[in-house]
Amino acid sequence: MKLTSEEQAMLAGAQGPVRQWAIRHQIAVGEFFDAEDFVPVSQAHVMADTESLGESGVAWLESIAATAGARVVVPTITDPRGLDLETYRRLRQTEAMAGLETRASRAFEKLGVLMTNTCINYQTVLPAVRGEHLAMGDTGVTIYVNSVMGAHSNFEGGPSALAAGLTGRTPRYGYHLPRHRRGTRHFELTQRPRDLADWGALGGIVGRIANSYWEVPVISGVGAAPTSDELKHLGTAMASFGSVALFHVAGITPEAATAAEAFGDRGVPRPVVIGADDYSRFYQGYAQPGEKVDVVVFGAPQLSIIEMQCLAGLLDGRRVHEGTTLLVTTSPEVKHSADRMGLTAKIERAGGIVASGICFYQSYAREMAEANGWHRLLTNSAKLVNIIGGYGYTPSLGTTEQCVDSAVAGRMR
Repeated sequence: MKLTSEEQAMLAGAQGPVRQWAIRHQIAVGEFFDAEDFVPVSQAHVMADTESLGESGVAWLESIAATAGARVVVPTITDPRGLDLETYRRLRQTEAMAGLETRASRAFEKLGVLMTNTCINYQTVLPAVRGEHLAMGDTGVTIYVNSVMGAHSNFEGGPSALAAGLTGRTPRYGYHLPRHRRGTRHFELTQRPRDLADWGALGGIVGRIANSYWEVPVISGVGAAPTSDELKHLGTAMASFGSVALFHVAGITPEAATAAEAFGDRGVPRPVVIGADDYSRFYQGYAQPGEKVDVVVFGAPQLSIIEMQCLAGLLDGRRVHEGTTLLVTTSPEVKHSADRMGLTAKIERAGGIVASGICFYQSYAREMAEANGWHRLLTNSAKLVNIIGGYGYTPSLGTTEQCVDSAVAGRMR
């Protein structure tokens, strides 16, 4: 890789051992992906939940933070944490988990990392702009900023995102290069999704077919512009089911005024047609009608303030069944706003739990299932149903309204 004089100084250790480690790590990543050089980034987003880090990972993070001169040089923010210190006892998470979380957070703070604890930073912290180069750690964040905002990022592993924060750059490969951003697969809708779960189902359908990090789906036939939350669910599911990091929606997203523009000189290929039957088949793959529901989860991705308002309205004057837990996860910024607006109170009066700064599957989901006797899970997140089976749950996908009705009834609706 071609290195600037500043990068050569980092590699030689002139800027300290931590930055030397960081640039060495990034050179290894860059050489693996045939990157010619580095590109400066304006922001990094670190995914480092304590369930994944464990004791050894947190100890390593503490050792980095304790080294003299170890500070990030660009704004660096965090993905959801492993638990919320205000709610973890209600979810039967342990004191050991809380202790590990506190240690990790303190280490990040010493490094100058902003503890945003969110996977919806594009809705709550600092939206990216077209052409901006970033180092984003969460797959849902990456696909959103790439697709909806026209920014440039690859999926960054935890150490790679931290290294980007410490050096202010990332290897120039993949979606930092214009040639990889053109469309490769074409999909045409004959029915527009209606609920957020439908948008997630569409993402799951497209993701399964694309099934590659290097495929760039182009979707036609959407019609009117989707909302930010609809595109959020579309992208997180597409990334989860297919490892997709970039999609285009013809006439909507910034690099696809038309399908022809999205594909460029490749030409527009014959589309895969997606209609009502495809949505139905997707839902049927996650259906257990009439079964007792143990836990209803709204999260993955975290909820926006608009989603919180919708949920509070659906729960107003109702009561969650005594045999069912309803859990809502959102960002600290949205939680603060929801508290101020009375939305949190409405959800909790109905018997729900609103947790700040966490994501369900990164929060010791298996241990929570064992501690609470949870098995059957219902959610409106297609991303979550794709992931959570690996933690011992039997998941179902439902619309937002179906999820609320089921939580109140205690059985799948």
